[in-house]
Parts: sequence; C-alpha cells; structure tokens
Amino acid sequence: MDDIKIGEILLPGDPDTQEKREKEVRSKFWPKMRRAMKRVPFARDAAAAYYCAMDPTTPMRAKGILLAALGYFIMPIDVIPDMFAVIGFTDDIAVLTAALAMIRANIKMEHYDAADAMLERQEAE
Repeated sequence: MDDIKIGEILLPGDPDTQEKREKEVRSKFWPKMRRAMKRVPFARDAAAAYYCAMDPTTPMRAKGILLAALGYFIMPIDVIPDMFAVIGFTDDIAVLTAALAMIRANIKMEHYDAADAMLERQEAE
C-alpha cells in the first residue's frame, strides 16, 4: 500500500458519510474483532481506536479518520485477504497505524483502558 491509497482511505468524509460509517462500524467491529482477535497483533490499538471514534468528545475530523480506518478493517474485501493469517492484516495495520499517527493527540488512556477491559471479556468468552 502506498501513501496515496492510505490517504484516500482515511478521508474523514462529510457528516452524512461519518454517520453511515459509524453505524457500520458499531454493528460490525466487535464481531470481526472476535473472529480476528487471536490473529491480529494490533487488537488493542484497533479497540482503542473504536472507543476513541465512539467518544462524543473526539473532534469530528479525528472521529472521521478513525471511522474510515475501522471501516477498512471491517470490510469483507481487502487489498490482502484477512484469511491469510497474520500477513492478511498487514494492510489493516498500515491503515490503522496511519490513522493513529494522524489523531495521536485525541486518543486517551481511557480509550485504551476500555479496550483492555473489552478484549479481556472477549477472550474469556
């Protein structure tokens, strides 16, 4: 993946686009995470990004970038199919890493705390 494609993926979008993405991410993120959790080395960061995106205090631009990255993660069709164990998630890692770098100031320890708690509950199930 080159920078141009990642940049295109991470466009925050207008309020209507963000609303659509948020609904999709809310409904599909945790089911996808449950299936992929043991295979993805970035589960904690993805979960923290989810909580940051759902936080009403997160600025709209940061929320839009995170929703775009999380939307890419939950997409059924990928540049590299996720069924290929760890290598299938390299494009997802690239997109999420770029998103987190762009919104670094907006992700809080409370987002990571919520992520840790949810991931522990998911592992226990």
